[in-house]
Amino acid sequence: MANEVYAATTVSNPKAPFWLGPASEHLNMPRFALKILEVLLSLVAFVLEETVFTCLNCSPLYFFEFVSCTAFLFTALLLFLLSTTLHSRVGISCWPKVDFLYTLLIAVFFFIASIVFAANNGKTTVEAVAVVFGFLAMAAFILDFIVFLKVKGHPFQGAQAPPTTNGAVPPPEAEKLNGDANGKA
Repeated sequence: MANEVYAATTVSNPKAPFWLGPASEHLNMPRFALKILEVLLSLVAFVLEETVFTCLNCSPLYFFEFVSCTAFLFTALLLFLLSTTLHSRVGISCWPKVDFLYTLLIAVFFFIASIVFAANNGKTTVEAVAVVFGFLAMAAFILDFIVFLKVKGHPFQGAQAPPTTNGAVPPPEAEKLNGDANGKA
């Protein structure tokens, strides 16, 4: 009896989201794979940096640590949000802009941190390998940025916002729509 009632009205949802995967309109399969690569490379760079026991000049090491850890954590968060339905529950409507700016900024920070750490380290093997993974992570972020531009275009060149009047009263209409000049219909 219950099957008869619900069978006619129950419709399968072909767009049911995957638990984790490129199910969102903000993340396609190539960019999903790039985000996973970014997370892994950032994690490896961070772990390698953490295995450095001594440093002569610790500031470049600490900056590299900050950038690699930040990149790992925030990219993992962004990947999780964009590959699940949670992105629709966060209250942010401009995900393409967030993703665009974040990816660009992390690529720039990885570039700076890797150059500074390469120039000022103790010349140990672990430090050299950490720098290599820093540059690889930077390359992954740059590639993700390029793929984003090719697939979605520049997110800030979309629809133009209407001009603001800064609270000023708009000028009156020049032409009356109904009636004559004396206001009679």
